[in-house]
Amino acid sequence: MSATSLSLPPPPRRAPEFGRDALIVCESLVRIYQSGSVEVQALQGLDLTVNTGEMIAVVGASGSGKSTLLSILAGIDAPTAGRARVDRWDLLAMSRSERVEFRRRTVGFVRQQTASNLVPYLTARQMIDLPMTATRTPVRQRRERTAELLDALGIERLADRRPGQLSGGQQMRVAIAVALANRPRVLLADEPTGELDTDTSAEVFGVLRDVNRRYGVTVLVVTHDPTVSGRVERTVAIRDGRTSSEVLRRTATGADGDTHVIAEEYAVMDRAGRVQIPRDFREALALTRRVRLALEPDHVTIRPDTERDG
Repeated sequence: MSATSLSLPPPPRRAPEFGRDALIVCESLVRIYQSGSVEVQALQGLDLTVNTGEMIAVVGASGSGKSTLLSILAGIDAPTAGRARVDRWDLLAMSRSERVEFRRRTVGFVRQQTASNLVPYLTARQMIDLPMTATRTPVRQRRERTAELLDALGIERLADRRPGQLSGGQQMRVAIAVALANRPRVLLADEPTGELDTDTSAEVFGVLRDVNRRYGVTVLVVTHDPTVSGRVERTVAIRDGRTSSEVLRRTATGADGDTHVIAEEYAVMDRAGRVQIPRDFREALALTRRVRLALEPDHVTIRPDTERDG
């Protein structure tokens, strides 16, 4: 009697891991603060991926959660729930010693207030050297790296000056050099042009773009400045603790040979299928708490509910 072979159905295909190939991944990220007896939800299920070598801007109103996101990615704050990864580091599972190692080698952080970035009694050269001293980098390598960054940031002649002897733009250049000292994979900047005039802001942004291209470091900038957010290829907007929209920019060449920038705005669908519809869209169509959805061959329509509650 021959054995009967059974034909089993193939196992279901697993969906690819969200952000598997990205350098930075946030999935359903939640951060809740306790303020007295009140819980404040700074992040409410935020999703975000950033690829290696990207330079992106993150925008949003005050209280939207963008600075909280930056603090989490910098290893300063810890998420309440969800998933957050930068390179090989799981930001929810790091021990204290791992967090120190992460902040020293994987991310560089530039704050808006230059006083928070720089040590007032050290020279620019000494401040760039300091992070490498903390990681026990050999003296010769420290000197070479310091000289390289002083040259790359255009501050060679300022090497022996202290912060009080530098302008705001020069201080920010030194702060960027300090953040790059240990060759991080990610550079995070929180409102780096917030205290600068228009011309100096443009110069500092140019520096960030240059180090992004020269060193391949991934740059994430939180900003309120539309001239900054409008000069990157990707701008991510956060509203109410979630990513709400993205603007993607590309350069196109017309028939006459002239180049121009095309910007397209997209709503972001999170992992739960939620989409934040802009306020002007909602108001124009009187969309309230209930809407009607219809699946068309190549799109979805959203219509107001005609049966209103009394």
